[in-house]
Amino acid sequence: MSQELLSIKEASEWATKFLGRPVTISNIQYLIQYAKVAKTFYKNNTTINVDELKNYYERDIKKEEEWKKRLGKDLNWGLSFGHLKESDTTKHVHRLHPYKGKFIPQLVEYFLDPHLNTFKKEVFFKSGNIILDPFMGSGTTLVQCSELGLHSIGIDVSDFNCLISEVKVGEYDLSMLDKKARDICFKTVEFSQEVFDDSFDEQLKERLNEFNKKYFPNPEFKKNIWKGIVSNEEQYGEEKLKQFLKENEEFFEKNGTKDKSNLLNEKEMSNFLNKWFSKRVKQELFYYIKLLRKVEDENLMNVLRIILSRTARSCRATTHSDLATLTEPQTCPYYCRKHKKLCTPINSIIKHLIRYTYDTVKRIDEFSKLKKNVSSEIIHGDSREVNIFEEIKNKNPEFYNLLTAKKIDGVFTSPPYVGQINYHEQHAYAYELFSIPREDNKEIGPLSKGQGQKAKDEYVEGISKVFINISKFIKDDGDLFIVANDKYNLYPLIAEKSGLKIIEQFKRPVLNRTERDRQPYAEIIFHMRKMQH
Repeated sequence: MSQELLSIKEASEWATKFLGRPVTISNIQYLIQYAKVAKTFYKNNTTINVDELKNYYERDIKKEEEWKKRLGKDLNWGLSFGHLKESDTTKHVHRLHPYKGKFIPQLVEYFLDPHLNTFKKEVFFKSGNIILDPFMGSGTTLVQCSELGLHSIGIDVSDFNCLISEVKVGEYDLSMLDKKARDICFKTVEFSQEVFDDSFDEQLKERLNEFNKKYFPNPEFKKNIWKGIVSNEEQYGEEKLKQFLKENEEFFEKNGTKDKSNLLNEKEMSNFLNKWFSKRVKQELFYYIKLLRKVEDENLMNVLRIILSRTARSCRATTHSDLATLTEPQTCPYYCRKHKKLCTPINSIIKHLIRYTYDTVKRIDEFSKLKKNVSSEIIHGDSREVNIFEEIKNKNPEFYNLLTAKKIDGVFTSPPYVGQINYHEQHAYAYELFSIPREDNKEIGPLSKGQGQKAKDEYVEGISKVFINISKFIKDDGDLFIVANDKYNLYPLIAEKSGLKIIEQFKRPVLNRTERDRQPYAEIIFHMRKMQH
């Protein structure tokens, strides 16, 4: 192997030239952090061996070639956005709250902005146009429209999805928001410190740190897994977990509260909350909610609800890798596949609450400087039957006048995939905490209905009804972009039943680093227009 060493900046420049596309310093730092390449120190600077970097990127190039062999030469690798760092794909308000199944903002930008390239040969929208997302989810399309100077409308059957989206695109007095958020946060901190004993958690953290340094050293352990030196990661992790639990048997018998007089009545809490949250976490959450009820400004209260919901999600009694899909409650230390070491379930919301309080205000502030002066309206309803114009008339008469004068210019949306996600269930904790009514029965293609023929037929019927209904509000030459993992080839039939014509298809590879199943698969972005009669 060559002894040539590159600084992180030099590695970024070398990789950019080698690949013929931008590779940032953050991209190189990601490779080091996750032990994809080894770092060395030369004259007190972090360096990387050029051959090791070359080997990594050659594997990346081979991956692209292999995927194109299996998925077709029309695979647009640029639409994977694989070169972006996480902070790019979760910029400003896009990370206000986790949401399973959302697309990255760069995919929306690609089709809505005015740039052209080899694959995108036409500009579809211009400033001042109106974009509809009938499957709004967490509001990614609406946020990007606000950045690009496009008016937007989002529709969703989930009341909680509407809450997330409203908070993202809302207008705030930022100094008031910051003051109120910090006030409620630190009153909750005071409550927790008065009632609960932190010594157990602090000692447990110290013991875990010492054990992890010895048996899961970072980044050596990650690198050994990456190179196959640790052949059975799960087995090794479980063996070391048993060792840790045995060595600390007596220690785990201690834990409790200092003062039980301030505890809230747990009988008022639902079975779900009692199952998935520790006693301390439940008490802290409900104390925050007590304070929340005294907030008079509804916009501010909604932001605080999102802060608490994000906190609650991170503090459920589960493993870090099962946050998106709960399996079994986790009440003691475990081997964590995500972090490659022993971790422990969260036993207090305080650390996350403080972090998310400051992070939320910061992200809303960042987005407020990018937003254009456009309308972003959210409708809680069923896209199969909602009268969009009437809903907007009640919410924003000025926007209604614009709508009726010119109609909606286009659509950018990602409908649910057949039998993959129960959209209400993924945020069950939030519905329970805030007593929000659920409408699971209105979901199209939920996981609970499976992927059998009956489920596919119902899915085709449901999506077609949406497109038929929204078409009434879209101008005749409007452009519709539908992001779908159409592995069952249902969208040609959906288009036909909906009176839409598929103009073009853009195929993008889906690169998901967190999934165990890394088999190549692609999404199709269908470009459709109304059929002219």
